[in-house]
Amino acid sequence: MYKSSEKRVSGLQLNGERGLLRGSRKGMEKESLRVTADGTISSRPHPTALGSALTHPWITTDYSEALLEFITPPFEDVDDTLRVLADIHRFTYHNIDDEMLWATSMPCIVGGDASIPIAEYGSSNVGMMKHVYRRGLDWRYGRAMQAISGIHFNYSFSEAFLQALQATDGSATDPAAFRSAAYFGLIRNFQRYGWVIPFLFGASPAVCKSFTGGQNYHFQIFDDYTFYEPWGTSLRMSDIGYKNKAQAGLSVSYNDLDGYVDSLTAAISTPDTEYGRIGTLVDGEWRQLNTNILQIENEYYSFVRPKAVARSGEKPTMALRRAGVEYVEIRALDLNPFVNVGADGRELRFLETLLLFCLLQESPPIDGHELGRINCNQGLVARQGRDPDLKLYRADGATVPLRVWAEELMEALAGPAELLDELRDGTPYGDALRLCAQRVRDPGCTPSARVLDTMRDQGESFIEFAMRVSEEHRRQFLAEPLSPELRERFETAARESIAEQQAIEAADDLPFEDYLQRYFNQC
Repeated sequence: MYKSSEKRVSGLQLNGERGLLRGSRKGMEKESLRVTADGTISSRPHPTALGSALTHPWITTDYSEALLEFITPPFEDVDDTLRVLADIHRFTYHNIDDEMLWATSMPCIVGGDASIPIAEYGSSNVGMMKHVYRRGLDWRYGRAMQAISGIHFNYSFSEAFLQALQATDGSATDPAAFRSAAYFGLIRNFQRYGWVIPFLFGASPAVCKSFTGGQNYHFQIFDDYTFYEPWGTSLRMSDIGYKNKAQAGLSVSYNDLDGYVDSLTAAISTPDTEYGRIGTLVDGEWRQLNTNILQIENEYYSFVRPKAVARSGEKPTMALRRAGVEYVEIRALDLNPFVNVGADGRELRFLETLLLFCLLQESPPIDGHELGRINCNQGLVARQGRDPDLKLYRADGATVPLRVWAEELMEALAGPAELLDELRDGTPYGDALRLCAQRVRDPGCTPSARVLDTMRDQGESFIEFAMRVSEEHRRQFLAEPLSPELRERFETAARESIAEQQAIEAADDLPFEDYLQRYFNQC
């Protein structure tokens, strides 16, 4: 079934070159809510000691003023990525007083939308655009969904590897076009097989009732304060999370670069009747950036995105059109509450192995029928992934037990793991694969199962479990002193980011409405 991947692995191994994947780079973006000692979302502004959320290279905010986002530079080794992520956590904990970072993807106690403050980025046009975009999300979807946290894994293959792959394929295509086509093949396959990520690593099978305002969306009741799915893996990726129905009718093509850019461009330039009723500038207050199907590209919720490094003020679609795909952003990871930075090396190495397989495996275009099955599979795994009787849909519509399909994938990933292990002493990628194969055989070992088992064993509600784990993480980081070098590095970055924001604000010479028009008129 996965002969094309096996053939390409063999071809790469036979060419005599080793370690071609050296130079592939991995970065992380990790979101965490700042919460108070009683488990409610912080109402304090972004701490000045952390610098400017607009311009800081490593510490910013996502939707909410209380939703911190930590960004690592890209590294060749995931251990370096995780080390820097731990440094960011350590510095942050020493600068948020008595608050803590919420350890789970699903939020803490939510006192309605008003309890979730929208992020502020200062008075500059670019800062106002970021803030107004978030106001638009509130008007369109509400704030609760925006308070969910996750981890984004950014990955780029080394140019040496892509060149060797092109030579193995005997392709005479322009290298930049080959690179983009290879990444889009990866993306389509990740949509097909990416359900295995929430199955193996999902850690959000339960949610505080306050998140839904007490409304039961076909859940079972764990206790007076908690809804849950007994076989659930990732409610974050379910219909109450990022897979909400508001964008169900939106079709964005991943079959090639032009199709993706064109379909996404159409969505951000086509007016929507419902959003038109909300308005934009109403009684002197901006409600949203525009009344189109999507305000900007980032509004489209997908658990994998093609990315290019954008120039200052450049739209993401324009960056892709100019540079082609330079890396992919994987958005399928829950926060692992059993790890104080939210993920560990085994998780990231498995994900890297899966991405390599998705690149190497034949990846035909996705039509509307297959897309429907892909979306169905993702929803089924999010809500019922550990059900021993669960069946998923193949591309042709045939059904297969999840366990059978997962075992096939574990076998198919052996070759890509071998290629990646050429870079390291020992077999860390093979070890990660074996751990995941064990979880396929015994889903009780998965994080989602462990969360529910722990709650039962400890007699805890979801909130009590998440509070206890968050407090443990806080103690761990505060027990680690900041080295003078680390403190100086982060304090310098904070000061420089504040100065940079002030410079941007001083340099603005356009009214905000004109700035938006210029931004959206890029072509």
